Amino acid sequence: MIHDFQASLTAVSTSVEKTDTDALVLGVAKGPQGPILLPNPLADDAAKGVADSLKALGATGAADQLLRLPGIDGFKSETLVLIGVGPLTGEPTGGVTLEALRRAAGSAIRQLGSIDSVALALPSATVEQVAAIAEGAAIGAYSFNHFRSSEEARSATPVSSILVLTELKEKQTRPVIDRAAVVGSAVRATRDLVNTPPSHLYPESFAEIAAELADRTKAPAQQGGTARAGKLKIKVWGEKELARDGFGGILGVGGGSSRKPRLVRMEHSPAKPVAHIALVGKGITFDSGGLSLKPAAAMTTMKLDMGGAATVAAVVRAAADLNLPVKVTGWLCLAENMPSDTAQRPEDVITIHGGKTVEVLNTDAEGRLVLADGLVAASAEQPDAIIDVATLTGAQMIALGVRTTGVMGNEDLREALMMASQESGESLWPMPIPEEARSGFDSEVADLTNLGDRFGGMMNAAAFLREFVGDRSGATTEPLDPESTRIPWAHLDIAGPAFNEKGAYGYTPKSGTGVMVRTLISYLEGLSR
Repeated sequence: MIHDFQASLTAVSTSVEKTDTDALVLGVAKGPQGPILLPNPLADDAAKGVADSLKALGATGAADQLLRLPGIDGFKSETLVLIGVGPLTGEPTGGVTLEALRRAAGSAIRQLGSIDSVALALPSATVEQVAAIAEGAAIGAYSFNHFRSSEEARSATPVSSILVLTELKEKQTRPVIDRAAVVGSAVRATRDLVNTPPSHLYPESFAEIAAELADRTKAPAQQGGTARAGKLKIKVWGEKELARDGFGGILGVGGGSSRKPRLVRMEHSPAKPVAHIALVGKGITFDSGGLSLKPAAAMTTMKLDMGGAATVAAVVRAAADLNLPVKVTGWLCLAENMPSDTAQRPEDVITIHGGKTVEVLNTDAEGRLVLADGLVAASAEQPDAIIDVATLTGAQMIALGVRTTGVMGNEDLREALMMASQESGESLWPMPIPEEARSGFDSEVADLTNLGDRFGGMMNAAAFLREFVGDRSGATTEPLDPESTRIPWAHLDIAGPAFNEKGAYGYTPKSGTGVMVRTLISYLEGLSR
């Protein structure tokens, strides 16, 4: 189900005019007096001639504007492409931010998908600029056409050869080029999983794909067994193992489907880790709402509801590919939420892994139930921090829109993730967990219900999840301040940002986006600095 097309990504020092590719991309920014051609240290007289003709060519510098100019004198490439970067800023190098470069490179590669080779002649005087250009290009080189009927449509691929033009030496650029390739692969794998229809992606097939991500050259881990695949260790719980070990949340949610649930544990374990981070992902491969059935129109994008688990699987694999000195365990909580005579009912009481009981008042509030199992299991290993990722609430979109992820939880961890998001260019916003939110989950018959107050739903859901995050080993059982002993934990609600229902923009395609993959990779990298 992962059909990752790996584009060739290279940094070269060929002059702009002598670069021989199908397309050569120059950047145009919106300046105070009109469009401005962005400098590249390898540009010569021909590029200056283009700069004098920007207005006549119709270039404005607006982000995502792309103009193709075939057969321009002075250039060896077949087509000259102008890509809009957006307004100039006060940045000391080139007048544009790193994120603007990242988006411009990604936008150009995305829009030039039918072309084989592309050279990017954007501002590249620093390693950071080269890194941004390469990363944008790597995540912009994406298409999803695997279910088309014609062979021609299925075989169409994104840009296959990408050159980043820079004067920097290979020993300076090679590390960031290699990293960009890994990050691009992780983002594309996440998108592929999110975009795959539920007819083809379900708990069992997802578990098999997780093993393929670990090592595509070896057989997947068998149900109920443990196998070491390449750099990653994989364990899969089938239905019997889930029942044996008391994973009542995953079993309850998946009980209505003929395609039974799974729990997958992925582990990247370097020899001398500087930290141990657990990632827990919601993996509802299709969400009908269960017996609390969604309206028909609300189901049409529900293949996205496993976006958290897809993110976790891709990030664990990226941690291994980058050889990060951080132990990373990923927990994929996989179920299909369907109505049937075996589905859980409103007012059922289920027992979460570890013993807490939950009264199910709404079967469409199912993501928190599978995550509860994963959080308890992750806590038992006493990691240094736990981060869960989930397309959890419609309230996230009401509060923050469809491009900004909400983060809640431990303040220090929340701030670390905020810094990582700023480095990676992703939009993340901190939200509180109100003190009174927990009381909305009080139950008359169980430890808590799965349905809190309607208002502030994103934050209330985080309050529910927090109940299943364990204490540090040896902590006092009844501390005056629970936050002082609880394992540091953060919750990322990606309900809106995980799936782009509107038009493509920058390096972001329509449908699955791969949001938060880059932030989590940056966070893990930061732990070893």
